[in-house]
Amino acid sequence: MAKKQYDYDVALMTAVVVETTAAKRMLDNWTAHNYPDDPYVTYFTGTFTSGGKERKIVLAQQSQMGMTACALLSMKVIERFRPRYLIMVGIAAGIGGDRQIYGDVIVPDVIWEYSTGKFVGADEAPIRFGDVGFLPRPTSLEMDPDLRTLIDKVSQSKEHEFMVHLGPMACGSSVVANRSFVERRVHALMPGTVGLDMESYSIFYAARNCTAPRPKALVIKSICDYANNEKSDQYQKFAAYTSSQFAKWLMENKLDFEFKAGTEPGSIPAEG
Repeated sequence: MAKKQYDYDVALMTAVVVETTAAKRMLDNWTAHNYPDDPYVTYFTGTFTSGGKERKIVLAQQSQMGMTACALLSMKVIERFRPRYLIMVGIAAGIGGDRQIYGDVIVPDVIWEYSTGKFVGADEAPIRFGDVGFLPRPTSLEMDPDLRTLIDKVSQSKEHEFMVHLGPMACGSSVVANRSFVERRVHALMPGTVGLDMESYSIFYAARNCTAPRPKALVIKSICDYANNEKSDQYQKFAAYTSSQFAKWLMENKLDFEFKAGTEPGSIPAEG
């Protein structure tokens, strides 16, 4: 069997319509595709220019929010389009303190799943909900080290107009609109966490566990609320826009599209 190679340069992932709408504004040459063997997803393909070359991109939206839908779609996108980069754009909660404002961009270098654990008696666990205790068993995945170095430099650069926060992102299965919950379940376990969402862990997980050649995973989400009782939809469009535009700037100016199959994260070096 011939060795698989990369076909597309970027696969963009979104979870909800407001994110997809913003992502589609990145380009004006999208073409919709539907496949008989996959009737539940419409894929959009297009091209952009980076490094003086035309690059191929595909965009797909999950059928519903959450990690399960994200993992499933990510794997389908990887297998069908073989992108060099798997990038999720969209909106998230900012939980990094007063230095964050609406529309700021969060790029996680570590994504950890905070909702896994064991429910026990209240006297058996440090986290308690009435007479129920919870023993957290979080798992985490890290960004590709070369990408982290790039984003670290970009976050301090004056080449662009975006405010970029590089740091841990917490990912769980529920919408959070309670600051006490954030402090007890998120910051108590990883104090430096700057963002909170419901899908990002699956992007890193799919990129690490798919068949080769594997994409490099990148999550770019902008702040639309602060996971407190003032949570609303007011800034979702703005946050989705800044997220997509920062992704576009990275794609056109900074990402390396020349790395070859066999050099991606998790690859086994060729013999000889």
